[in-house]
Amino acid sequence: MPNIKSSMRSVKSDAKRRARNFAVRSRLRNASRKVEDAIKSGDQETAQTVLVQAISVIDKAVSKGVIHKNTAARRKSRLAKKTNALEAQ
Repeated sequence: MPNIKSSMRSVKSDAKRRARNFAVRSRLRNASRKVEDAIKSGDQETAQTVLVQAISVIDKAVSKGVIHKNTAARRKSRLAKKTNALEAQ
């Protein structure tokens, strides 16, 4: 535990920020997992609707500064690519 007053305040705010970021990242992983599961089950309509929701969650994570915009673009692209491959079959 720090002795300096500003460092003590910093520790508190860091803990809040970490908890918030953890929640957003968890939402991200869950959304991506839902898309992957829908693709594995072979259900095209469900995969498409869940993809739209996942893209929304990814964009929100970028706006909150949890992930970088290029990381978000890569994730969205990969999920869309897998979903479109399901459509092609």
